[in-house]
Amino acid sequence: MSAVMLQTALTKLREAGVRMTPQRHAILSYLLETMSHPTVDEIYKSLEGKFPNMSVATIYNNLRLFKDVGLVRELTYGDASSRYDANMSDHYHAVCIHCGMVKDFHYSSLTDVEKEASVNTGFQVTSHRLEVYGLCENCQIRQ
Repeated sequence: MSAVMLQTALTKLREAGVRMTPQRHAILSYLLETMSHPTVDEIYKSLEGKFPNMSVATIYNNLRLFKDVGLVRELTYGDASSRYDANMSDHYHAVCIHCGMVKDFHYSSLTDVEKEASVNTGFQVTSHRLEVYGLCENCQIRQ
């Protein structure tokens, strides 16, 4: 995790009037450090040793706050658990259909698709989301 990313996030929270608690800092740091798009349960398990009194509800509440401030995005793929991504740059996701792992990949922006959708639908398109599905390298080896 870059110290610049953490400082930028902390500044954004401070400007939004959010008080920084040790638990909030730990959750934010974990999200900025990991590239695994963790679930709430994965965040909880990673931090419970350091914060034994932190509840799952605390994690949910902080993720909602981070989402509202624009520091994370919630990824839902139709299963029971949302995943959280602190990489707010334009990028896409590859999702393993066996283990559920999510990996980022970059592709030149699909702004032409947004423009075409706007023309065809009359919508004022504000964003888009792209996922590709398949088997990750580890699941390919196991089969």
